[in-house]
Amino acid sequence: MKSKLLDSGAFLEIENGVRDLLNKQVAFLSKNTAKSPRAVGDAIESILGESFQAILGVHCGEYSSDFARRAMADLAFKDADDCYYVVDVKTHRSDTTFSMPNLISVERLARFYEDDRNYFTILLVSYTVEELRVIVSGVQFTPIEFLDWDCLTVGALGWGQIQIANAHRVTVNPGYSRRKWMIELCETMLEFYPREILKIGDRITRFEQVRKRWLAKPED
Repeated sequence: MKSKLLDSGAFLEIENGVRDLLNKQVAFLSKNTAKSPRAVGDAIESILGESFQAILGVHCGEYSSDFARRAMADLAFKDADDCYYVVDVKTHRSDTTFSMPNLISVERLARFYEDDRNYFTILLVSYTVEELRVIVSGVQFTPIEFLDWDCLTVGALGWGQIQIANAHRVTVNPGYSRRKWMIELCETMLEFYPREILKIGDRITRFEQVRKRWLAKPED
């Protein structure tokens, strides 16, 4: 089911609303938290949890911001057409050299997307810190299927973890086909798993050698 929110220019209004909201905040950091990207990220997530429903405006029906840390979503809402959006808030300090944020398990996404009304969306906030003040330079609000595979990678965690390869370079293709993106995901994983099998074979061989050496040693 096509999302009116994501397939129109409305998502740009949300990006602008998030940027304006955060840049209007009074300094909310301490000297210690200003040095910690995780603490800044938690603070930004808390502010958005309280205000994102208002930014969504008419696009929001049911809304929730009460999720455990390991949950798939930081925020979630339904629109008037009963489409369900989970929002993964990611923050990126743009004056750092490198950032590779985790997004979602490939298996969890595959199960979630069995319902065409579900959308896994990323809200990426890029910022710098000036003294105790957060300055937001960019906001991207997009479903995962609008992210180009040239800016994604898969990490070897569980079934495989989709990651942004480098948060300094994120390519968004508005309106991209979910069907096409999910087929590309499957092709990516069907290349990824055989490589992991080869790695496991090498590791088995390695520890067979280690065991053999230790078996040959006399008891202390």
